[in-house]
Amino acid sequence: MGLGRCRMEGTNCPTEPCLEDRMIAETVCSAVSAAGLGIAAVTAYRKRFLAAARLAAYSLVPIGLVMTGVVEWLSDTAFSVTAWAGFGVLGASWLLFSATRAVERRRGGTRKERRAAARSAQREAVAPAASAPSLGPAARPASRPAAAPRSDSADDFSDIEAILKKHGI
Repeated sequence: MGLGRCRMEGTNCPTEPCLEDRMIAETVCSAVSAAGLGIAAVTAYRKRFLAAARLAAYSLVPIGLVMTGVVEWLSDTAFSVTAWAGFGVLGASWLLFSATRAVERRRGGTRKERRAAARSAQREAVAPAASAPSLGPAARPASRPAAAPRSDSADDFSDIEAILKKHGI
């Protein structure tokens, strides 16, 4: 309809959409708004006021777009080759952005973040006691660290036993 002879205007419009294209879009938007408001009224009649208010809000959007001129802009854009090429360029940039973000997440962040993580890992790789002079294997008794976990596990079991006794198990 937009690239031939316009029925309502009586002129050829090869570069811009006809008035009837805009009128069809405005009619469809008005019908969608009216249907949405009708459904909202039925929903309110069923005492679901929150859902009815939400439906009314959504159904007023198309008529608001018509009244602000967004629909006219969209109908002008819909038949423009330059506009579609622009949307293609925007899509390509979005695709590139998404792909780079996916690769960045897979690698674990940006280059600066990876370098900082590598440096901190190198610092942590050296044990804190490694800089202290070693006094030999006899300086640390082996039985002392082994005794500590046993006391913790005994405390854990006593807590569990107390809970079980409390509940009569």
